[in-house]
Amino acid sequence: MKNIKTRIFAAARKIGRFLLSVLKNRKGRLGVILVGIVVLAAIFGPMLTPYALDDYDIANGLAKPSAEHLLGTDKNGIDILTQILYGARISLIIGITTGLCVTLLGATLGIVSAYFGKVSAAVILNVINVLLVIPTTPLMMIMSNLSSSYLMMIAIFTLIGWCGTARMVRAQVLSIMNMNYIRAAELAGGSKNYIMFRHIMPSVSHLLIMNTALSCAGFMIAEAGLSFIGLGDPSVMSWGKILVAAQESAFTSGLWAWVLAPGVAIFITVFGFMQIGYALEEILNPKMRRKKDNRHKGATPYEAANAVFAEMTEMTADEAKALKAEFEAGGKRT
Repeated sequence: MKNIKTRIFAAARKIGRFLLSVLKNRKGRLGVILVGIVVLAAIFGPMLTPYALDDYDIANGLAKPSAEHLLGTDKNGIDILTQILYGARISLIIGITTGLCVTLLGATLGIVSAYFGKVSAAVILNVINVLLVIPTTPLMMIMSNLSSSYLMMIAIFTLIGWCGTARMVRAQVLSIMNMNYIRAAELAGGSKNYIMFRHIMPSVSHLLIMNTALSCAGFMIAEAGLSFIGLGDPSVMSWGKILVAAQESAFTSGLWAWVLAPGVAIFITVFGFMQIGYALEEILNPKMRRKKDNRHKGATPYEAANAVFAEMTEMTADEAKALKAEFEAGGKRT
């Protein structure tokens, strides 16, 4: 029991340090703030508006923005701000769920194709090649006609979107397999499953975390696009569905807020996820981090060299100290 508690506390500390590093990054801090605002608005939406999605007021339809309706109303008299708040839930659920599903499926198949034999690699690569040449828009339209639910939309996005992740992970795993510590683990008798979960998965985790954040942004835009062309679920509210309704009456009625509000909401959320993804890439990729440190304005050559030595994870601490001492000795001679 003590061992389990120790592991839980250690994991919690690592997660805390990781989140703190994201918040210290300028892009990560901006992304967390933007996405956090949208998430809070989606969670506490019913508390932020006195209206509901079924509050019809036909007599007050197409009302201009006012103190009573900050963004106006649609043709049925439903408050547009209320639609934005409720629509955030579906858009976030689709984006985050699909991003996670695509990353997990792509990572699993990418690792299997690279590490578990030629037969599995041939099968998976052939499936990827077939899916990549199939026109995605007609396929999504056909499958959406079978069912217009958002579960079907998540399934469609996952079916189409995992190929790029799998190819990226496969390329990374193929390079990792030539590392000495992988060969040492194989010679020590480690099973393929043990090596995959203990050594390979942690080595590609930074790619997967970054890919998840960027995928969430991409699939939120895809959901809005499908809903805009009428392939979304008509029974639930989303930002794409708001844009569909707005194109019918917003321009003729002069209700620009009806169009701009969901567009701005999509932009803010997607931009926030992309900033988080870029921040994760800088934090988890040592090469990106080292490049950023070397470009630090005002750093002297000696400070830049110290930053490089601090990032030298490819050699032992003693070797790094020896190289640093040699550098300092050379600097003194000059």
